[in-house]
Amino acid sequence: MKSELNAPHLHNEEAAFAYVEARLWPNGPVCPKCGTVGRAGRLRGESVRPGLWKCYACRKQFTVRVGTIFESSHVPMHIWLQAFYLMASSKKGISTRQLQRTFGGSMKTAWFLSHRIREAMKDGGTGPLGGGGSIVEADETYFGSVGGPEAKARLASLPVVGKRKRSIPAKRAVVSLVERGGRARTFHVGNASKEVVQGILRLNVAPDSVLNTDESRIYGGVIEHFADHQTIRHISGEYVRGDVTTNTVEGFFSVFKRGMRGIYQHCGERHLHRYLAEFDFRYNHRVALGIGDVARADHALRGIVGKRLTYQTARGQA
Repeated sequence: MKSELNAPHLHNEEAAFAYVEARLWPNGPVCPKCGTVGRAGRLRGESVRPGLWKCYACRKQFTVRVGTIFESSHVPMHIWLQAFYLMASSKKGISTRQLQRTFGGSMKTAWFLSHRIREAMKDGGTGPLGGGGSIVEADETYFGSVGGPEAKARLASLPVVGKRKRSIPAKRAVVSLVERGGRARTFHVGNASKEVVQGILRLNVAPDSVLNTDESRIYGGVIEHFADHQTIRHISGEYVRGDVTTNTVEGFFSVFKRGMRGIYQHCGERHLHRYLAEFDFRYNHRVALGIGDVARADHALRGIVGKRLTYQTARGQA
């Protein structure tokens, strides 16, 4: 067993709170009520719950959970940190059922816990990919059948052609942008049309980048917006031509699909954006960039602030 799995913060509640506080409050405890920094005292005693502080400015009590995905959670902090480590270190993810078997409790608790961690893994998509002649690979793929209420809702939103609705897409469309040697950014779209995909490219790729794609017509004319556009012709059996390839983004899709089919197996379309954020996060904090399992879990932990997610929102959010 890895030595990091024996770390005190993964097994002791007080150590777990201290671990989170050190990362979220580097300048001392921050009162979520009045915003005062460093003017709080830790409350101790047999009847006092771990991690409780009292602000000397407003006299309110608080913990580091307030204002984070941990707020109102009854799951012990050291269990949360174990879950962060498992999700961050598992290349293709870890299922809700496996989390339940590992920690105990209900399936509902394990499911909600994993979705809140995915929420923490969202990076917000700040800044464009590429730039300075860097290569960005773009590709689209189709995953998961569309059916049931989701299919009916999509049918209702489609325009009428003649006297009939357009046909329902059989698969969910996913568009991914991968900066060669850098970050990935993935999107679930209702329709991977030329207009939609090129709109994503213009918003998320720096104009002085070199774009690599396959021969799909949805990328036609995109060279107007970037330094260069190189195309690889898969239809002719071509996969690499010098620096021109989409193998990086296809490798990303390979890990994503193996995780979704082999680990998660079923994913409602309204939750797909969170799973994409999870796979993006692990790719963007991978070992090839010098980030190990512990550091990756810490990066995810720093994303917990201001991302409160309720169970009702997680169940119903599109």
